[in-house]
Amino acid sequence: MSEQTEDKDVKEMEEETTEIYPQTGESTAEQPPEDDGEPGSDGEEVHADRTTTDVLEAEEAEPDLHNDAEQLVELQKPETVGKLTDVLETVEEAGTQADLPDDVEQLREPQRKENVGNSTATVKVVLVPEGHVMTVAFAIGLSIQELKCHLASELRVPADVLQISLDGRVVEEQKSLMELGVRPHGSTRMEMSSTDPTTQPLRPVRPPEHDTMPDVITVRVQTDEGVFQEVVVEIERPRQQKAFLGGYRHRLTGVEYHHAALQTLPKRRPDRGVVVFSRETQTVKVKSQAQQCPFNVYTQMTGIGCYVSCMNDKLVAPSNYITADEYHDRRLKAVIRLQSFVRRWLAQQEVNRLRRERERRIAWLELQERRRREEKEEQLRDRRQRMMNPRRREDINLLYQALEKWRCEEEQRINSTLRGAERKAALCSLLEQETQQIATIGRHQIAIQNDNYDKTVRNFLDKCAAPHQWRAADGRLIEMDNPHTIRARELRDLYSNINLFTVSREARRDALTTLKHTVQEHECQLTRDIVDLIDREVDLMTCGVKAANLEGLRKRISTLFLQYIKIPAFNPEVAKLLKVPQNPSQLRNNMFLCRSCYRYLPSGDFSPSANTRLSGRCHECTSLDNIARTRNDYSYYKNILKRLRTDEQQLNKEAKIPFLLQVEDMRYLVEVVWTSRSALQASKDLFNLVFVRWERQRDWSPWNCILLSKEEISAHVQVEDVHKAYEATFIRRIEHKHTLARRHFSQISVMAEYLDSQSSASLGNQLVSKPITMATGKHATNTTPASAH
Repeated sequence: MSEQTEDKDVKEMEEETTEIYPQTGESTAEQPPEDDGEPGSDGEEVHADRTTTDVLEAEEAEPDLHNDAEQLVELQKPETVGKLTDVLETVEEAGTQADLPDDVEQLREPQRKENVGNSTATVKVVLVPEGHVMTVAFAIGLSIQELKCHLASELRVPADVLQISLDGRVVEEQKSLMELGVRPHGSTRMEMSSTDPTTQPLRPVRPPEHDTMPDVITVRVQTDEGVFQEVVVEIERPRQQKAFLGGYRHRLTGVEYHHAALQTLPKRRPDRGVVVFSRETQTVKVKSQAQQCPFNVYTQMTGIGCYVSCMNDKLVAPSNYITADEYHDRRLKAVIRLQSFVRRWLAQQEVNRLRRERERRIAWLELQERRRREEKEEQLRDRRQRMMNPRRREDINLLYQALEKWRCEEEQRINSTLRGAERKAALCSLLEQETQQIATIGRHQIAIQNDNYDKTVRNFLDKCAAPHQWRAADGRLIEMDNPHTIRARELRDLYSNINLFTVSREARRDALTTLKHTVQEHECQLTRDIVDLIDREVDLMTCGVKAANLEGLRKRISTLFLQYIKIPAFNPEVAKLLKVPQNPSQLRNNMFLCRSCYRYLPSGDFSPSANTRLSGRCHECTSLDNIARTRNDYSYYKNILKRLRTDEQQLNKEAKIPFLLQVEDMRYLVEVVWTSRSALQASKDLFNLVFVRWERQRDWSPWNCILLSKEEISAHVQVEDVHKAYEATFIRRIEHKHTLARRHFSQISVMAEYLDSQSSASLGNQLVSKPITMATGKHATNTTPASAH
């Protein structure tokens, strides 16, 4: 009868339940797909689930059991399923006995006690001294030792260093939460500290601010009509998302029962008690198998009547047995030796790299030093060549400076060694020698003017005959000739032919004929004089006069023809190159009186001063005064200004201030403001001094510059912030020099535009500068700024 009852129950269970799959969502009576390693994947566990469903329907009538949700959680545990299976087997064996309900009650009594021990409670553990709170749902039947193991795994610390206290008293490890007075579905608060807080501090693996969800929540579940019960649910945060494996749905009630794999932790593999990391698992298994050769093999031995030679035999002796430790030690030594060789090679490579960088640095420094030395030697060589073969006015000034330097040295020597009449006689002799040197320099100057005359005239005629040029949109240079430039080119070529005195008489006569027809186009007194001189030279050449006797006449013809070329009426292209404009109205505001030679000259013959007014003396008078008294050479300052313009043009193509300064302004800046010495090492070699920016981020200006030697430039240009690299005393000294320069150059209206408002306002707080006297030897000149007058 028990078999019939069991078949009937199974049949009813099959009719009332259908299987649920997540793929299709339809009901089917087939078995769920197998999943190895997951609970509920074999036939036995499926039968246990169905038995659990029957027991769940039988227990719905008992009022003293828990609600359906708690029964589902507890009945899906493996140990509960096994116990309920035993109960059903006992019921089936009892058959139709009358005392069946009593026996079932007796068997379920231990089960109720076990269910009470398996009930969970909320445990809040406070980590001392950090104060972090960990909330876990724990079974009240488990001991404190098991709670420690669970928390140790969460905190990743050994369990033996944890110490749990309740109400300030340490709790024994053998006691359970039930013995401590924790009720099912209740809550308690405990403190946990570490016995070794230095090496094993208690820190939560996941900070509380990263959690967006609590560990334990309270769910309100309806157990009956109008009856609700609050259930404490612990939320697990698995490392990976669990897949929905499906389950079962009751056809009558519609309740879904999921697989146990969705509600329990993954099943661990049972420990087989075998070390899997052994030699057997990492080596191949050798199997011996006998094999017969396809041919018979024989071995010849020495015997009676048979001799076998032993000349080629080898004696093999067994070597020492090597243990595993010796083998590993030998490999370790070999590895260490290889590592030592590799590290040595790497060290050699690093040393070689450092050596190459050092040699490259030294070579670069030597190259810079050699370049500076060659540049200085080139300057000295050029200076010496200019003194030996003067070609320009600056070369004459250099000779007079050398003469003044020699005179001062001789005068100082005479004053220090001689006295009385001997001193006067020596000074008179020195004056005679100085006079002779001045006369020699004057003869050189006259020769230079004669040599430069032909070059000046040739350049003048080339400028008149040059075509008009401009750049096209694509960058090409376009040249254009007009009738005026063609006329100027013809006159230039004719002037060159007239000045060739070494040609034959026939060529000379042809050139004079061409010149006569050219000047006869315009009737005036100048052209008539030129024609008369041409006729006279032709007559003299016809009479056979020598060319040396005709030299004066030919120079007179060349001079008059050059005067003819400079007249705009005959050569219109020359009008743009004449210093004196042809329109007298243009001379009214452009002519000034020289206070030294008392001549009215155009503004181009004067040097502008700091207040944008023209100085009282023209260029010629200034040059004559320099030769007579000061005898200064401005080539140093010209080279400094030239290099400054080149450097600033590379840094900023729109730089304007360096191109507004003149040589006299650079001389004032070097001698007066910076006292002709570098700011760092006080070097006085003017050949080696260069102006650079004080602050690299700002454009160069007299109030943003510093005078340094060429050796000091490389270190200064690498400074990012001058206020951090230099001392406060040095910075104040440089700023004082900037104030002096700003005070002087602010008087120039063009440069005053580049002064910032703050700097311009600060000028009113500065003291009024006094006239500055710059003296050289006994000759001195008083350079007074216009602001002092």
